[in-house]
Amino acid sequence: MDRYELRRLDYSLTEDHKDLQAAYKHFFTTHCDIETVRAAEPTGYDKSLWERLCAMGATTMGLPEAVGGDGATLVDLTLVAEEIGRSLAPVPWIDHVVAARLLARLGALDTEAAADIVNGTQLVAIDAQQIAPNGPRLIAAGSIAGQIIIRDGADVVKLDYSSQPAKVDNIGKLPMAWVDPAAADSREVLGSGAPALSAYQRALDEWQLLTAAALVGLVEETMTIAAEFAKTRYTLGVPIGTLQGISHPLANIAITVQSGRGLARRAAWFLDNEPDERPELAPSAFVFMSEEAAKAATMAVHVQGGLGVSAEAAATAYLVRARGWALAGGDPGAVAVHIARIVSARESAEA
Repeated sequence: MDRYELRRLDYSLTEDHKDLQAAYKHFFTTHCDIETVRAAEPTGYDKSLWERLCAMGATTMGLPEAVGGDGATLVDLTLVAEEIGRSLAPVPWIDHVVAARLLARLGALDTEAAADIVNGTQLVAIDAQQIAPNGPRLIAAGSIAGQIIIRDGADVVKLDYSSQPAKVDNIGKLPMAWVDPAAADSREVLGSGAPALSAYQRALDEWQLLTAAALVGLVEETMTIAAEFAKTRYTLGVPIGTLQGISHPLANIAITVQSGRGLARRAAWFLDNEPDERPELAPSAFVFMSEEAAKAATMAVHVQGGLGVSAEAAATAYLVRARGWALAGGDPGAVAVHIARIVSARESAEA
């Protein structure tokens, strides 16, 4: 038996994992209630919350020790992402951590000036679209990031902006902006050719994985909101949660949570330990949760009836983000095509 055989089938959490998740769950429960989320919607970003999160080590944890990080695994990072999704935290943690990890992979965090990126003082973002567009593009954290990493042909490029582009309205309430590479104050080529593009694809896989994990947390919280409502509302003398039209969809949401969580953790483990064995897992988790999160959040709103569609309802806040967060990476259909190419190439090689 090789040393990975059992772990390929067992993605249960260790006690350290459970402690890590509990710590971040307590953090967001304490500092990010729904009022905090609503207050940050005009900008899509809560600077105070971000600074508190950085003080916990959330930006350094996922970076190699060689650049001042803590060397956390991708499974560790999915646990933080789940809690971000559960609380709808208005912070660009996924974008920043993925971009910083890419910089480390390309050897661009070795300078003293890079310390601000490591500790989160300097925000960095990434173009998370599977297919790189030409010219201006929508970047999820584009209105708050000082540095943005993109692909430009065969090059991976870091763009610096002295003043960030203006935020544009978007369904996910993200600090999204149109970013024009030609308008950057400076431009640095971090790498070229196949090795650089491979490193960038790894960053896309990590962004898709962590976004999927965030959507798992989001869906689980929408299920909790809907279930609590269903237990307190009565019709014909019984809780509406006892009706099949309510209980069965809620059970389906619970299945989605467990399925998405298991897939995300499995993808994280393979990406860390055997990245070439199952490269389709991370994008598959993303495509699955992109579709299922929108359906689950819609059902949670329906359970609450007229209250659910009111602007004040928490379920509404979860619904718009369930639909919008995945689109920050462009069309999930492009990711599905990417998965098909991976599987087709593997089957052709085996044949």
